[in-house]
Amino acid sequence: MRGMPLTLVGKTIRIGEPAPDFKVLTNDLSLVKLSSFRGRICIISSVPSLDTPVCDRQTRRFNEEASSLGKDVAILTISMDLPFAQKRWCGAAGIENVQTLSDHREASFGKSYGVLIKELRLLARAVFVVDKGGILRYIQLVSELTNEPYYEAVLNAVKEVKNETDKT
Repeated sequence: MRGMPLTLVGKTIRIGEPAPDFKVLTNDLSLVKLSSFRGRICIISSVPSLDTPVCDRQTRRFNEEASSLGKDVAILTISMDLPFAQKRWCGAAGIENVQTLSDHREASFGKSYGVLIKELRLLARAVFVVDKGGILRYIQLVSELTNEPYYEAVLNAVKEVKNETDKT
């Protein structure tokens, strides 16, 4: 963060492996797992906090892109923010195409994907793409917490997965 190293806690995951399942909370405090999105391509956008400018821009950008990706793509933004704060932020920001999820309770996602920042108990900025069968197809760990992800690479990965799905 701003050139200072941070320690990521959790498993190391690799492209081509089954995406680890995790348990997070929706804005109404319901428990949801990644496996409940099976059958859809998932973009998992990991952010430290929605109440920061970079996380705000990242989530708004994926919200804008959602309409061109189709109904078979679910965009999940996961942070350590409380569900109530996420709901408030989504309402104020007009976010309707991204589902915000909270990992605050168990850090299940952060530990399973190796993006839990030990020093801050926040999530690192990262983006993952999981195909309809639950296989991890793309990983982008943003090396500087204050930078946005490379969106075009994420969108190209989703298009590639969609093209492969269309061929089968």
